Amino acid sequence: GSFEARAQNEAWRTWIAAGVPYAGALGVAPIVLRSDNEDGFLAVIFLFAVVWTTDIVAYFTGRAAGGPKLMPQVSPKKTWSGAIGGTLAAVLVAFAFAKVTALTGLFAIAMLALILSICAQAGDLFESFLKRRFGAKDSGHLIPGHGGLMDRLDGFVTAGVVAALIGLLRGGFEAPGRGLLVW
Repeated sequence: GSFEARAQNEAWRTWIAAGVPYAGALGVAPIVLRSDNEDGFLAVIFLFAVVWTTDIVAYFTGRAAGGPKLMPQVSPKKTWSGAIGGTLAAVLVAFAFAKVTALTGLFAIAMLALILSICAQAGDLFESFLKRRFGAKDSGHLIPGHGGLMDRLDGFVTAGVVAALIGLLRGGFEAPGRGLLVW
């Protein structure tokens, strides 16, 4: 075959090989956080709260406020207003979560939510990029009209990996949930 065909074939193999750890991260990160017997459950609930709040509020804020597009070449409907609204709401939910669960270090928890919210949105954009790169409208058909399972979990994957890394760096393998939440 031609040089171009071989190069394209190599590119496909690279993307497929990279997809395995990407998909694996979806399962590994929450398991790592949850493995902490004392704070693991709370850490996973915190992660879901931040990611879901970001996703839901970004959608509705973007629809209501509109404005400049975040990355139109990758995801034409996402707006800066949605991204900012989702992130601010995630910080507020994290603050409320910390108050309800008696966590201290509220500023650190708010900054953690800010970082994880941005990571979740980056994961969402990365999934959109992949779909555009490979000419796929949806990543699956499990949930009709919702772009596939990965569209529901793309932000969770990236935020989960970052949360697990923070938890491991601060709490080690013995207490990754505590490492994430206790400041």
